[in-house]
Amino acid sequence: MNPGRHLLLATLVSLAACSHADMASIDLAHPDRGWHVQADSVQAGSVLPAADGVAQAPFAFQPAALPRLTVTPASGDWNWSGKRTLHLRVQNGMPWAVTLVIEIADRAQGRLRTTVGIPAGPPQTLALPLAATSPRAFGMQAGPPMPFDAAGKPVLVATAVDGTLDTAHVASVSLSMPSPNAAQTLLFGKLDVSGEDDVRRAYTGIVDSHGQYTRATWPEKASGDDALKTPPPKMAVVKGIDRYGGRMDMPATKASGWFRTEKRGSRWWLVTPEGHAFFSLGVNAVVADGGRTYVEGREYMFTGLPKADGAFAAFYGSADSRSDQGSQRDNGLNHGRWFDFYAANLYRAFGTDWANAWRQRTLDRLTSWSFNTLGNWSDPALPQAGRIAYTVPVLIAGDYNTVSTGYDYWGRMPDPFDPRFVDATRKAVAVATKRVRDDPWLLGYFADNELAWAGMGPQGRWALAVGSLKQGPQSPAKQAFVAQLRQKYGDAGKLAVAWGVSIASWEQLLAADFAAPEPSEAKPAIVDDYVAFLRLYADTYFHTVADELKRADPHHLFLGGRLAVRTPEVEAACAQWCDVVSINMYTDLPEHGFDVAAFRKLDKPVLISEFHFGSADRGPFGSGVAAVASEGERGKAYAKFVDAATASGVVVGTHWFEYVDQPVTGRVLDGENSHIGLVGITDVPFGDFVRDVRAVNRHTMGLAP
Repeated sequence: MNPGRHLLLATLVSLAACSHADMASIDLAHPDRGWHVQADSVQAGSVLPAADGVAQAPFAFQPAALPRLTVTPASGDWNWSGKRTLHLRVQNGMPWAVTLVIEIADRAQGRLRTTVGIPAGPPQTLALPLAATSPRAFGMQAGPPMPFDAAGKPVLVATAVDGTLDTAHVASVSLSMPSPNAAQTLLFGKLDVSGEDDVRRAYTGIVDSHGQYTRATWPEKASGDDALKTPPPKMAVVKGIDRYGGRMDMPATKASGWFRTEKRGSRWWLVTPEGHAFFSLGVNAVVADGGRTYVEGREYMFTGLPKADGAFAAFYGSADSRSDQGSQRDNGLNHGRWFDFYAANLYRAFGTDWANAWRQRTLDRLTSWSFNTLGNWSDPALPQAGRIAYTVPVLIAGDYNTVSTGYDYWGRMPDPFDPRFVDATRKAVAVATKRVRDDPWLLGYFADNELAWAGMGPQGRWALAVGSLKQGPQSPAKQAFVAQLRQKYGDAGKLAVAWGVSIASWEQLLAADFAAPEPSEAKPAIVDDYVAFLRLYADTYFHTVADELKRADPHHLFLGGRLAVRTPEVEAACAQWCDVVSINMYTDLPEHGFDVAAFRKLDKPVLISEFHFGSADRGPFGSGVAAVASEGERGKAYAKFVDAATASGVVVGTHWFEYVDQPVTGRVLDGENSHIGLVGITDVPFGDFVRDVRAVNRHTMGLAP
């Protein structure tokens, strides 16, 4: 029997029992007759005074599946009507952060739940909103760091809360810890509720006039406009590379006048127009408009917004990001007026000619940091301002049929079997190739971006097949799938047996909302047929784009589809029809993001078209997709990743995402707000990081340190 089970800190029942009561302040250090606590695998200790003299009770959460304290009224339930926040005084008794789960339940089994990290240090107030909330509700993907200082006292607001609660009939509050390996002690004091909106307080005044986070400092933080006028980088003549950035320490091959690919022994390379081996070291989203963030409806977050009708009027605008895309799900702020902090800071630094000055300074920086390529989403005017290899996206849009995979982060999958898709591709290619088809500095073209080639979960690989079968008979994708099955089986009854479904005719399969079966060991034909269709789907897409590109521009490389969510079928199809397979990956090493051995068999080079490493100690709240512990670790992670990429023999380039930090309060596109840039929102470079990046880049290009 667990000695801590059913330990009661207070079992005294109220003398005047009632069925419904207002909750007075509960002090977990001092038992009272109006409430009691049940302890499961939690041991209470003697009351201790904190440094400020307030009494606290220590509770040791023992190693168990879920050690828990549950606070309940002595009878009836609590009425918290009109209250907005639960407050709990808490102090971590351990020298490390401890995870605490808080659940509030009502009589009808409604629940609010949050998980917070209690940092080591002095006592603080834990504030739990009494309604579901998240940073997404405030228009950003990551919320402000906690705790924050509120009038000299630390307050830890739970910014991510799930569930629903009837505040008029609250039945319990529980404090638990998920499976601690050893006893973890937390000290608790008073628990009460109030009408204060602590979530609003947590987000109030968090951005200064330059777009920087107000509650922290870091070496590159600008203290005024003068700090924006950083000195130009030191430029020097670089020997040992050709004018495109190709390696002259290696034997040259055919000078074709265009970028191309070449396999030398067992190792793939890009080759410059002059015939030298080239490893593409690129940066994505080198643009001056990346600092746009919505301000309408959340003006309270900003401490120094310029007047909209003054000198900074040009840096205001409006947008509407509302859509059914996965990137907009649960986004509570996705339309209205925005302000561009990054461009405004460039105006402060350079004056009215800020755009041209920024382009020149940016190109000088990238060159001095030994980058040799402008990655996707970059300013099209940059290649005209200075000589650097660049890429161009082919963005295919139209009224063609689309298929849902359930993921649909950037939208539903285009249906490549639809003749309207072919027309849209031809138009998109014409736009992309215009003015660049004869430029030798163009590395090549990407097609679309991070299409939803698969869904989520263990059955996600089959999502395109399942989604196509769900559509009606008018769907070109479904028609293509059924035609493929008819060719294989001939009779619908044979398909029914092979799949274990109840259909007697092909018309039944063509009908809308057909429930596609999940693959299983008992029905291996389902996997075979899904794989065949997925390959047909991907082949049709890439073949269509490749044909249109080669027709419009026979000189330049087709760099693939910037794959993110993907399947073996789409990788193989991309390898067949593209010159290079581009993959966006956010992993510590390239081999953890794609199967290097598989691509050796496919015998096709890979371009890592997005990667990054972020941290949360330079302003923006998020650490990106691939997070490291601190700014000092970013350069190390970059070096490790690029070195592994060059050693793979398959990877021919790595493109960093992105040039500028994302806005503290989230970018207009989808609310992303991470520190992942080479420069901050003030255009000040992160000095130690770019120094490390430059060293790795020079080594990769065969240059001396």
